[in-house]
This record gives sequence, C-alpha cells and structure tokens, in this order.
Amino acid sequence: MLLLPFVFAILVPFLYKRFVSSIHTGWFVMAVPLVIFLYFLSLIPEIAKGNVPSYTAAWIPSVGINYSVYADGLSLIFGLLITGVGALVVLYSIYYLSKKREALHNFYVYLLLFMGAMLGVVFSDNILVLYVFWEMTSVASFLLIAYWYQRGKSRYGAQKSLLITVMGGLCMLAGFILLSMMADTYSIREQFKQISTIQESPLFLPAMLLILTGAFTKSAQFPFSIWLPDAMEAPTPISAYLHSATMVKAGIYLVARLTPIFGGTGEWFWLVSGIGMITLLYGSLNAVKQKDLKGLLAFSTISQLGLIMSLLGLGSASVYFGGGEESSFYAVAVFAALFHLVNHSTFKGSLFMVVGIIDHETGTRDIRRLGGLMALMPLSFTVAVIGSFSMAGLPPFNGFLSKEMFFTGVLHASKLQLFGMDHFGTAFLVVAWVASVFTFIYCMILVFKTFTGEYEPLKLEKEAHEAPIGMLIAPLILAGLVVLIFFFPNTLADYLLHPALNVILPEIAANGGLALKISAWHGFTPELFMTFGVVAFGVLMYIYLWKWVRLYRLYPQALTLNHLYDAGLEGIEGFSRGLTGGYMTGYSRDYLRYIFLFMIILVGGALWLLDGVSFDFSKDAPIRFYEGGLVLGMFIAALTVLFSKTRLVSLVAVGAVGYLLSMLFVVMSAPDLALTQIVVETVTVTLFLLCFRHLPELWKEKLPFKWVNMLISVGVGALVTLTALAANGHKLFDSISGYYKNSYELAGAKNIVNSILVDFRGLDTMLEIFVLCIASLGVYTLIKIRMSGGGDE
Repeated sequence: MLLLPFVFAILVPFLYKRFVSSIHTGWFVMAVPLVIFLYFLSLIPEIAKGNVPSYTAAWIPSVGINYSVYADGLSLIFGLLITGVGALVVLYSIYYLSKKREALHNFYVYLLLFMGAMLGVVFSDNILVLYVFWEMTSVASFLLIAYWYQRGKSRYGAQKSLLITVMGGLCMLAGFILLSMMADTYSIREQFKQISTIQESPLFLPAMLLILTGAFTKSAQFPFSIWLPDAMEAPTPISAYLHSATMVKAGIYLVARLTPIFGGTGEWFWLVSGIGMITLLYGSLNAVKQKDLKGLLAFSTISQLGLIMSLLGLGSASVYFGGGEESSFYAVAVFAALFHLVNHSTFKGSLFMVVGIIDHETGTRDIRRLGGLMALMPLSFTVAVIGSFSMAGLPPFNGFLSKEMFFTGVLHASKLQLFGMDHFGTAFLVVAWVASVFTFIYCMILVFKTFTGEYEPLKLEKEAHEAPIGMLIAPLILAGLVVLIFFFPNTLADYLLHPALNVILPEIAANGGLALKISAWHGFTPELFMTFGVVAFGVLMYIYLWKWVRLYRLYPQALTLNHLYDAGLEGIEGFSRGLTGGYMTGYSRDYLRYIFLFMIILVGGALWLLDGVSFDFSKDAPIRFYEGGLVLGMFIAALTVLFSKTRLVSLVAVGAVGYLLSMLFVVMSAPDLALTQIVVETVTVTLFLLCFRHLPELWKEKLPFKWVNMLISVGVGALVTLTALAANGHKLFDSISGYYKNSYELAGAKNIVNSILVDFRGLDTMLEIFVLCIASLGVYTLIKIRMSGGGDE
C-alpha cells in the first residue's frame, strides 16, 4: 500500500497521453491518496489498542538493510495528514491547474513521488531506508518548486531548498551511521531497546548534533528557514501540501521519533526547545512586514513549526523523570505539539488554498493592491476568517485549544528545576507571549487587509469574483475540520494523539498513559490571561501598524540571512571558477601533469609511509653488458625526446625508444613480446608521420616548464620501477606461471602464450576482439558519414 504512489507515478504519463483532451489527470491521481487514507482510517482502532502492524521485505540482508515498515500512533498521524491533505490538494489542483496550459503529467508524477517518499519516511523502521526516502522528498520537492521552470525565481527557490535540505540530509546520514554503530543495528525499534548503551557512548553527542541538523533544515528552523519563503514560487497546491502539512513536518517527525533516545538530556532539551523558540519569534516578526500573501503564510509556517518544535523540546524533559507523576507534568508539552501539528495542517492548508484562490481570481497576491473582497468572495472570506482566527488562537477554532496548551507547556517548563530553566524559564514565557502577539497581528493583516476596506479593481489584473465551487470544496472541508475539532477534540485525542504520545514517551505509557482531556474552558487560568493580553496588545498594535511597521526598514539588508546566503554562494562560485580556470587550461599535457603528480604523491607516499619499498635481489639474474647498453640507449633516446626542437627529431627518438625496447625483449627470450612491440611501434610512428604536416612546430607552442616535465617523467618511471621491484620482493603466494608450464598436457598447445590467450583466457580474448570490431565499425561509420557530407554540420 505504501508503494502505491510510486506504481501509479509510472502510469500517469500513459493516462495523461490517453485522456489529455477529455478528462483531467487529477481525477485518476486523487484515487491514490484517497485509497491509502481510507486504509489508514481502518487501522485506527487496532493502533489505538496498542497493536503495531509491521512488514519486512529483504533488500540487502547481508548488511542488515531491509525494507521494514510499521505503523504506530506517531506514524499513523503523519500518514493520515500526508494522504488526507494530499487527496484534498489533488482535488484543489484539478480546478487550479489548467489541463490545456500545464504539463499535468509532470506535475502529478512529481506529486506522487513526493507522497510516496513522505510515507516511506514516516513508516520506515530501518534508518538507512528512511534516509533514502528522506532525500527522495528533497528531490521531489525540488522538481515541484521548479515546476514553472521558465521563471527565474522558481529555479532559484528550488535550488535553495535543494542545497539546504540535502546538506542537512547528508549530516543526518552521518548521524544515522553513528547511531547504528552505537546500537549495532539499523532498526529504530531495536535501537529503543539499547538507549542506555547509546547514551553512554562518546558518539552520542555528535550523532545528536548531526541528526538535528537534518531535522532543522527540513523543518525550516532558524537559521535554515530561508529556503521556505523562496519555495513559495511553486504552484499554490504544492505550497498547501509541502509547506503546510507534509515536507516541513518531516523534521518534526524525526525529532518526535528519536525523543526516546535523545530526550532527557540537557543538550537535546536546549537545542530543540531553544531553536524552536527562536524560530517561532523570527517567523512571526518577519511575517508582519510581508506584502505578498504567500510570503506572509511562508513566515507564519516557519513560526508555527518553531512552536511545535519548541514544545517537543520542552516536553522532552519528561524523559528525564522516567514516567512518574512529575514526568506527566511536562508531557503536556509533547501532547500540545501533536495537537497543534494536526491543527496547523487544517488551518494552514485552508489558508494556502484561499490565497491561491485570491491569486487565481484577481491575478495578484500583493496586499497593497487587494481589499474589499469580502462581498465579492464571501466563501473565501469565511474560510480565511476561520483559518486565520484559528492560527491566531481565538475560539471557537481548534487553534485556540492547542495555543492554550502551548502556554500551559511553557508555563510548566518555566518551573522546571533542571537544565538551568530556573534561570531562563521566564525568557521562554516572554518569547512565547511576544511571538503570539505578532502571530495575532499578521493573522489580522491577512483577513482585514485583504477582504475589508475599499475594492479597487484598477489595481487588479482580473475582475475579482468567487472561485468555482470545485476549487472551494477542499478549503471548506479543512475549515470545517477546524471548527469540528474545537467542539470534539477528545475524539481526536483518544484515537490519535494519546497513541502517538505513548510512542514518543514510552515511560508514560508503561505507567498507564497520560489521562488528559482537552477542554475549551478551565476557568480563569494564567493561560487565559495570557490570551487576553495577546488579543489586547495585538488589536492595539494592529490599529497603529502604519506607525511602527516602518521600523523594519532600519534593519540593514546586508545582515539578513538571505543576503548572507547569496553572498556566500557567490563567493563559493567565484572561488570555484577561479580554481577551475587555473587547472582547466585546455592542454592535455597539463591534465597529464596533474594525473601523474597525483599518482606520484599517492602511490609513492603509500610506499614510503607503509615501508613498502624493500627489495630481494638474491634470486635475480645478473645484468649483462649488452642489456645495460640497450637501457642506456633508451635513456639517451628519451632525453632526446625531451630536449628536441623539431617534431621530426622527437618522432625518431620516440621510435628509437620503442625499437630498443623490442631488442631488450629479444635478448630476454621473449620473441612474442618483441614482435608485438615492433608492430605497435611501427604503426605508431607511421600514424605520427601521416599527421606530421598537421602538427605545429614546437617553438610555436612555447612549451613551458620542460624541467618540470622531465622531473615528472622521471618520477613516474622511478615509481613504476620501484612498485614492480617491491611487488616482486613481496610475493605472498606461489607464482601462477607454474600452472601454465603444463599447457601441452592441459590444452595440447606447444606455445604457452597462445595457449593462455586462446584456451585459458579464451572468453577474455573473444571480448577484446569484440571491442575491436565495434571500434572498427565506429571508424567505418564515421568515414562513411564524412564521405557522404553528413559530417559538415
């Protein structure tokens, strides 16, 4: 079932080609997430009872890598979000994307690949398989963000997201490898059984830092959050799917999944909660100044992701107490994180779709050009109010319930006498409250700047009107869930949230679980007074927004994260161009220098450091005077090649080296090698002579560094000689040549060389002949093309 999106991705191009003129391809694609979503719904009762369905298929069993998947409370929540929101996004895209103007087969292939990859991430038990799916989400999201590749901003946003998320993914892979080394297994469930062993290892902290880097980059945590606003260049259905409900939640999933291993430590607590709080504040502050509706939603997504991440970090203190009553006190934060995870997907998905409708029906997302749309687009206005007020934390919407629980979790954590929270707990409260005020402000901007005020049609590219009902179905369903969850939150909690909490905090599950009921009214609590303060200050600051929003201009652009990213990228590209231009000269001799120098350094250094240079001359035959004379002649001929001033002299000297070598083979009783060398040398010299008149004179080339060439040549020759002598003096086994002495008895051949080539290595020789035949056919084809005039182009 989890591989169904990949299977259907193969079929989409054929369906598109067959029905392109009659049926929108999205109608076929929508069946995939809908079927999987219904299947996941059927698993809810079983998983709520504590059962964990699993499946394993052998992949690379020799190294312990198998396709192992299992469904528990945590993975089920993400699976339902991936497929449920996915089905609504596909429905929305059917009306948003025109089948006449868009390459829908590409769009839906990328979408299905991403959906399958996300399902693989959240259901995988093997961490290396999880990594494969993790990187697949990065590649698929790159393709989706760059769907309108004709636009420069789309390509830029896709490149930025790929660079940042893949960099984080590689760090995460290194962390996974360290984690598997500590636990001696790739299975996540098996690693949970060895938590104490893992935490005592010196690799524990490096693994944690590397894995968190991957999680933070994928979930757009500060300072890696800069890729998300630029990813808004993707079509709105992609923004609603990837950047509200699925991809950006992958890092959230990873942190939640690994909390049983890394939770309860001060490093995990401060990194996850601290970075989450910074991200929460950073996103909310930047959302207020945005002029583009999708840009506003992008920074609001960053802020909300920081909120969820901070709750997971604060709640991880529960692991430290091992499941007792005090552990339950801090587990509320984890419960709030899971609750807000679901709520965020509903209200943010609906808001992205509404913004897409506004863009689709007016031709712009610029807040300065919008206004007065409430009467013209009443259904869109209703959805926008529900989604925005829920994100602002107002009743009667589900965001109010999870925002109150967020305040509860922060209040509990501020009282923690652990990890230094007795000194910094108040800072968490202040940041949470200030970020909530700015969240309220940008939610009011989204609603009132867009739908109220004066309608000015001259500023719009199209005359505004309500979207077709088909485009409204998906956001209306999500908005309905926002309200429905507010009135029936405990149904969601009993069947989904509590089973997921038991997975993240197994100690609490072992002690009977967390008996928590969600309610809209708890009396006049500190959380409620914090909400009153948020609304009061938020309204006041929104009214006087025009006065203080100009303060944003005071911040120097040179210090923004985007500017630092662009400057860093330009610096790296400039350095790469300079470095590449330095060694890519276009001359073969320069490339040969690099290759030979590298070989001298690598092989020669290895021989030197490993004491590999030792010789045994005891069994060698004595060198006769005429052999020494031939070697001396070859040496003189080689020097002549190096110092010659004309091509002809150089060519004669090269031929002399080859022919002297063939004579050396003769005196060493190797006539077959001598004959081969003579043939090769003759052909080589002849070919040089044929091309002689096309070659430039040496003095015209101005060849530099002849002494360098000589030193490199001598170095390579000496290295090969030393390697051969060292190998001859370090024989670990008897020579195989003794086997071929019996060639007459074994093969009926009197010539050992012929026997080896034809009998013992007959298949190898046949393949070599086959390669020569292919090369000959290639040469013949090129000659025929040239003769027929086809090569002129």
